[in-house]
Amino acid sequence: MKTVRRFTIHGEKVMQQQQAPPKKKKKIKVPKVINGVETMVEVEVDDEGGPVWGPNGKHAILNHRLTRVDAPLKVSGAAEYTYDKNPPGLLYGRVVRSPYAHARVIRIDTSAAQRIAGVKAIVGATNEDVVEGSNRAADVAEKKDNMDLGSAKAPQKKERIVRFAGEPVVAVAAITPEIADDAVRAIKIEYEVLPHVVRAEDAIKEGAPKVYPDGNLEPKEKRGDAAKVEASFKEADVIFEAEYRTPILHHSCLETHGNLVDYRGGDSATVYASTQGTFTIPGDAAKELGLKESAVTAVVEHMGGGFGSKFGIGIEGKFACQLSKQAKAPVKLMLTRKDEFLLAGNRSGSWQKFKAGVTRDGKVIALLATQYQLGGLGDGSQAGQPYIYTVPNFYRERISIHTNEDASRAMRAPGHPQASFGIESLMDELSYKVGIDPVEFRKKNLKDEVYHRQLDRGAREIGWERRNKTPGGGSNPLKRGMGCAIGTWGGGGGPQCKVEVGIARDGSVSVAVGTQDLGTGTRTYTRAIVAEELGLQINDVVEHIGNSKLGAANASGGSTTTASLAPAVKDAAVNARLSIAEKLSPLLGGAKPEEISFSQGRVAGGGKTLTWKQACAALPSAGITAHGEWKSNLQSRGVHGVCFAEVEVDVETGHTRAIKMVHVQDIGLPLNRLAIESQINGGMIQSLGMALFEGRVMDAALGLQLNPGFGDYKIPGSFEIPELVPLIDDEDKREAVIGVGEPSIIPAVGAVVNAVFNACGVRVRELPITPDKILMGLSDRRTV
Repeated sequence: MKTVRRFTIHGEKVMQQQQAPPKKKKKIKVPKVINGVETMVEVEVDDEGGPVWGPNGKHAILNHRLTRVDAPLKVSGAAEYTYDKNPPGLLYGRVVRSPYAHARVIRIDTSAAQRIAGVKAIVGATNEDVVEGSNRAADVAEKKDNMDLGSAKAPQKKERIVRFAGEPVVAVAAITPEIADDAVRAIKIEYEVLPHVVRAEDAIKEGAPKVYPDGNLEPKEKRGDAAKVEASFKEADVIFEAEYRTPILHHSCLETHGNLVDYRGGDSATVYASTQGTFTIPGDAAKELGLKESAVTAVVEHMGGGFGSKFGIGIEGKFACQLSKQAKAPVKLMLTRKDEFLLAGNRSGSWQKFKAGVTRDGKVIALLATQYQLGGLGDGSQAGQPYIYTVPNFYRERISIHTNEDASRAMRAPGHPQASFGIESLMDELSYKVGIDPVEFRKKNLKDEVYHRQLDRGAREIGWERRNKTPGGGSNPLKRGMGCAIGTWGGGGGPQCKVEVGIARDGSVSVAVGTQDLGTGTRTYTRAIVAEELGLQINDVVEHIGNSKLGAANASGGSTTTASLAPAVKDAAVNARLSIAEKLSPLLGGAKPEEISFSQGRVAGGGKTLTWKQACAALPSAGITAHGEWKSNLQSRGVHGVCFAEVEVDVETGHTRAIKMVHVQDIGLPLNRLAIESQINGGMIQSLGMALFEGRVMDAALGLQLNPGFGDYKIPGSFEIPELVPLIDDEDKREAVIGVGEPSIIPAVGAVVNAVFNACGVRVRELPITPDKILMGLSDRRTV
């Protein structure tokens, strides 16, 4: 019979060892992710030695290709996601969305919906119950404060304005999804339609409809010396100007956004959430439910992807909380696929204008960049130019253009694929202008030798010598070409995680922490770290994650999860090993704890050996519990990556097919090579979608999205995915963990775009590269 372990709840006091002298501290900068966007903050950490990983090539389990421990659950359908939870008395939530891109809500009539049997709750997006019956919202507001909701005198908070088509206005809960859908159709909302704008080029025109009272342009950054740049153009042999654009993209999470809020009155609630941050849920939900944060438990057993879009409970979670509170019953509100496309955020589009000066020997000496961030109601994001390249004279401006579209959110490497596409297209064009091989041209403008090494390796793998020397050359209508691009990312960790490792007398081992697993393999490496430290196999360890009542953990964003969590798991595992070694010392000839070895299920020291079961049988009845915290020396940040692509373009149809993609990535210590290769492949596939297929299509006149679903919004399928070659750069000898979720999506976009030009001679500067753009370019050999 296995021992049932009790886990320490985050915030409770734990048994302390003999008081030690105060630890020396130091201040360092670490990444902090807020809504998926990474910023650097200063924190205080221990200034002392601690556990180390050891040489990257000397691990028994880590740095090998490990099968995912949750794979059987997922392939069998046994893994339970938020969508799968169905507690007794469950109600189903649905959202009523605005059909207009910009409008004032005049009247909300819920009377017909209320008469439908099985409808249990109706709430509005103002965090209050909506007006019942056919009364005007303005009339009710007038009774409350003697002010007409729609008048100029009314406080802004009383006026309900929708600013994009699809914005949530009302939500309902009913005993079946079908009845909830009926209630949505029964609710009548009267709007006063207002002028809108959804195209960036229209939004910047004089007299354009204002998205916000302050206007549609919001300066974000100015950097560099414009006058110095203009002067340096005189020294350039070639001056070149170009514009590059990317559309708004969707996250396309397989599991849509949603929460199941189980509140039946009383002083506690449980929220099952599809989220990237277990600990972002309790505070948000408590506010809506009127509870203390500690009274709300967040549960994230499995979740089907977020890519930066799932932090906090969101509007769908707020609705679920309000509906559950009103009905005093559990409410599950998972967005429909159409809802997901319309209101769950997106990757911001980009519009970049460049003027560059280059010398005949291939040195870029001057760059002017105007970078527009197209984030709809939000700011959007874009890494600053000249990105990674060394340009002695540069000036850039970053400006947000607001439109009547839902606000962008973080999406895998926020702002970097857009910036990389722009600068990599520019660098490629400049290399052809001065007649220098694109790989060698990049090396001339990169100080970091790691990129040189990675470019050389990628070129060898793709067979760079086979590329067209003259873009579009040859008489065959199926033309092949190659391109390359580079990227960078941070990926460091921070000190949020608190981990507990338990060892019971029966030999069972557990590791517990409240973190979530987005599907990236967190469960596997937490087990692997503990198993390696204790000389066991992965299946000898059980992980407990995804619950806010376990030890604290950071949200998963900015590739910071592994670099934050893995060091804390390592610290807890080391402390557990030292603790059990101390207990076993008398049985092992008085060997010192640090001299006792753990390997292949045996514990040895002092000339004696015990099996793991024998060793654990000697423990106290309560077993051993050890705790771990983040150690800065066990992680690092800053990675390099390069991508090469080979494509085939049919110049008769304009169709582009990817043939092969190669990505070289450094990562420090790879915890699980198979998972890392999978991450790299996933990044290349998503980038391929950005380059060739994906993009939101809007009706400018109506302000409506025309492709809100997978029937019209194309992402790469199995037939479009080429041969993928993920290469881990093992010449990176850092004995430290670094996040790698984001880097591989960054350079692949530019690599594909540049390969298309090399294949057919058409430079497409506005993504995605569709057949009509290729044919248009071929008709007069111009850029499109």
